Amino acid sequence: MNSNLIILPIIIPLITAVLQMFLWFRIREQRWIGLVGHSVSLVFALLMLSHVKDGSILTMQAGNWPAPYGIVFVVDAFSALMVLLTSISGIAVGIYSSIAIKSDRAAFGFFPLLQFLLMGLYGSFIAGDIFNLYVWFEVIIIASFVLITLGGEKAQLAGAMKYVTLNLLASVIFLTGIAVLYGVMGTLNLADLAQKIALSDQQHLINTIAVLFLVAFGIKSAVFPMYFWLPDAYHTPPAAISAIFGGLLTKVGVYAFIRIFSLLFINDTFIQDLLVILAVCTMIVGALGAINARNIRIIFSYLIISHIGYMISGLGVFTVAALAGTLFYLIHDIIVKTNVFLISGLLQKIRGSYHIDKMGGLYNSYPILSLLIALAFLSLVGTPPLSGFWPKVLLVKGAYQAGQYWVVGGILTASFLTLWAIVRIWSKAFWTPASDPDKLPGDIFRRLPFLRRAGLISPIVGLLGISLFLGFAWKPIADFCWMIATQLKDPSLYIQTVLQ
Repeated sequence: MNSNLIILPIIIPLITAVLQMFLWFRIREQRWIGLVGHSVSLVFALLMLSHVKDGSILTMQAGNWPAPYGIVFVVDAFSALMVLLTSISGIAVGIYSSIAIKSDRAAFGFFPLLQFLLMGLYGSFIAGDIFNLYVWFEVIIIASFVLITLGGEKAQLAGAMKYVTLNLLASVIFLTGIAVLYGVMGTLNLADLAQKIALSDQQHLINTIAVLFLVAFGIKSAVFPMYFWLPDAYHTPPAAISAIFGGLLTKVGVYAFIRIFSLLFINDTFIQDLLVILAVCTMIVGALGAINARNIRIIFSYLIISHIGYMISGLGVFTVAALAGTLFYLIHDIIVKTNVFLISGLLQKIRGSYHIDKMGGLYNSYPILSLLIALAFLSLVGTPPLSGFWPKVLLVKGAYQAGQYWVVGGILTASFLTLWAIVRIWSKAFWTPASDPDKLPGDIFRRLPFLRRAGLISPIVGLLGISLFLGFAWKPIADFCWMIATQLKDPSLYIQTVLQ
């Protein structure tokens, strides 16, 4: 593959968004153009991953300025994997939203904004210097803030204020850390920073910078105790927006955690111990929040927090097995969280509410659909042999071998609490008959034409199929994650390729 093509993940959604903006008042055409853009992005993401799956690394030096002087884009197996997962989540949400997002909301620019959001996500994953990572974070914040307020409902605006305030605070802290880092090291290229930090004798400043980045990324990924904004924000917009938020936005913070703390701030026992403590607290607090909530989207929001803790724990343990478990769980979580938020939107169309006590009797009304949803829920819990089980095995193995028994206990406890929360959803919404069927709102889903119903269900079934594949074909996925984890533990190839 020509190295200049690795910026296509940024160019494709940009062109798609511009075309949609030229057709601002033609919502139908915007929907179709968006689906074409999502499809092209998915095909290219698969092609890009095929070129780096053996561990090779692609780079592009913007303007032919050699690193570390110019802007550099880097695609290794980790970046390509994140681009692919983003494109999968993006096409699923694109299909669902083409049916679920009404024209009056789409008229405010939903479809171009979705493309700009995806562009920011892609840019974050292939950025090769830390300032450009910050720039792409800001693109994400701007697009996501407009999406979360789209429609101007009171609950949306209240949640959006918390969301944007905390994320802007994280951006200020992140930018402060970048400024101090540049003042100390004189460079912002990640590969160059990795070399210079390893040789620096100013470890007190390096440790301070590491803590600033930890706080910034912790806010963005909703790590304890900086998580409280997420449940108040992610349940307020339409389900299609919640799905892209729940599946991807917090994972950008996790990606930044993994990339920065495996490349720049390594062998720092204080940071690793702090990550382990924060991870265990995040697992437990998020799961406890889930079992106390009654709104199905708030439950899933708390489970996002809890499961972020799993991924951060692998980084804190920092063995190859634990990192492989983190990567495997990252794959699983993006697919499953996108899916369950889409499922929540489907249930709302059937019962007219997100409150589990007001659903009732779903299994009797939709038995086949309920069984498919049950499989998605079991994957979320981590029931063997489904997709959530195998990364937990790797995480527990890595933590046990490293003597981090608190992590093992945290994972087992949070898994039990997750099961409790999902069983309660199933019991209240699916198994228990509706308390007063005559007072249930009309079933909007059943009244839709067949093709529109198929358009709502197809992305849910597709994501469920991917989740089942991850569970039953776990061995090659685990081997691929192990290869990436090995590269993260030894970033010498990344550094040499960028600075060649």
